[in-house]
Amino acid sequence: MSAGEGTMDARQARRGAAQQKILAFASLIVLVAGFSLASPNFFQMTNIMAILQAASVNGVLAVAVTLIIITGGIDLSIGTLMTFCAVMAGVVLTWGGMPLPLGIVAAIATGACCGLISGTFVAKMKIPPFIATLGMMLMLKGLSLIVTGTKPIYFNDTPGFTQIAQGSVIGVLNGVREMGSKVVVIGYDSGAAQKAAIRDGTMAGAITQNPVGIGYETVKAAVAAAKGETVPKSIDTGFFWYDKTNIDSPEIAAVLYD
Repeated sequence: MSAGEGTMDARQARRGAAQQKILAFASLIVLVAGFSLASPNFFQMTNIMAILQAASVNGVLAVAVTLIIITGGIDLSIGTLMTFCAVMAGVVLTWGGMPLPLGIVAAIATGACCGLISGTFVAKMKIPPFIATLGMMLMLKGLSLIVTGTKPIYFNDTPGFTQIAQGSVIGVLNGVREMGSKVVVIGYDSGAAQKAAIRDGTMAGAITQNPVGIGYETVKAAVAAAKGETVPKSIDTGFFWYDKTNIDSPEIAAVLYD
């Protein structure tokens, strides 16, 4: 093969790779446009934020595994390792009763330790990444089941956990407090920090779902569909507005959580 032919092949390979990237991005644009035309609610900010939050975990994992793929490796254990890190955080926080920062440190230390073991197998013992990370994945899956006893770990009684896991509005509240701003903050759903902010007046109020209405309308629509009746595309299940004047009323307290 001549030098000219080698250069031509390299150019064709780069062109093919570029076309694949453009095609993938174009497919994403087509999907977004298609869903936006199919539903007027798709391109609303609330829906976009919900999609981003749902994809945030996979996004963080993708950033980490991208660095491995760039170097010609692969990591099959990344999803199972994430689960095992959560298990260890749960052990420290719920079973051990430790403060939240220690639980976070335990999760990070668990991930670093398992990564160090896999990296040692690959870099020092020359075990192929596919085999090393496959073994780590199976080991972590077994350890997760053994540590938890095949039972779920709940973080309901862990102070501050919901604020870092679900409290997207808490960042706004912190900014309002620090700047002394007159911005009116309105939240959605519930949470201990949000309820406290409503009680002290930092947040004007919030809108929460109606679980009873959701259940009722779901059963009603299912029965109607089973009878062959036409079911509306959009069903209003109701909602509640609450602020510091009615947050402790029985009707509102029944649909709130910490």
